Amino acid sequence: MAQLINIGFGNMVNSDKVISIISPESAPIKRMIAQSKEDRTLVDATQGRKTKSVIFTTNDKLILSALQPETLAGRFHNPGGIQEVKE
Repeated sequence: MAQLINIGFGNMVNSDKVISIISPESAPIKRMIAQSKEDRTLVDATQGRKTKSVIFTTNDKLILSALQPETLAGRFHNPGGIQEVKE
């Protein structure tokens, strides 16, 4: 059964597809974000706010979130932040 994690502003991500959640501050990550924009594999879920975390997925997509990586990681371990979806 798939589990969806709230990444902010009502946006959800399938927890089975997440590889890592990192901070966007380093230059290599900024380059990866720029390249992902060019390749059209970027999902911006910040709702116009500052990007505070970048989520890498198994299908080579980058997802930007306005929540801290620590907050998102906590939602993986807290059942309150997860919604189960029947397939």
